[in-house]
Amino acid sequence: MIGKLSGILDSAGENYVILDVGGVGYQIFCSNSTLSNCGQKGDTLSLLIDTHVAETFIHLYGFMSASEQEWFRLLTSVQGVGAKAGMAILAACPPQQLGFAIASGDKPAIQRADGVGPKLAARILTELKDKAAKMDLSAKPKGVSVAAVSAPSNENAGADQDAVSALINLGYQRSDAYAAVVQAREKADNDNLEVGEMIRLALQELSL
Repeated sequence: MIGKLSGILDSAGENYVILDVGGVGYQIFCSNSTLSNCGQKGDTLSLLIDTHVAETFIHLYGFMSASEQEWFRLLTSVQGVGAKAGMAILAACPPQQLGFAIASGDKPAIQRADGVGPKLAARILTELKDKAAKMDLSAKPKGVSVAAVSAPSNENAGADQDAVSALINLGYQRSDAYAAVVQAREKADNDNLEVGEMIRLALQELSL
């Protein structure tokens, strides 16, 4: 089983790269987040790898971060979510947003992914809510640009993560802390709230 590949970036397509490893070119399917960080042709590149084997093909899926790889594995553990759908979900809702979306039951955020309908989105939320609450989402991929969803944006993710951590330290469950921060962010008039203010607003949500 291939766990990691390191080599030279030979070329890149819409959803894959060709990685030259000792003269052998491996086609590796990647999310938008990973593709945006692969560099230019001729650059050295190292990717974490998941291998999916079927009767007619062997596909490699590459990840720049362990966090994204873990999310991919969680998503594809849900019945009906194949590798293609898992990558589509990560493209529509990157790791630093996905935990908030699942913890708060944000079905529209999951349905933004190509090929994910209401029933599958509901199953993902149901099956992964407890698992998502245990994930460490502090690692944030660089260079991700997606349309805003109800989960925190990249610019706010740091403050929101700090607020979640503070609420957990106060004794709240991680899933409840995530949901409270999401709700507080949605209701806030100011998009640039500091951590202290975010904690105060989230505590108000928890007291409702």
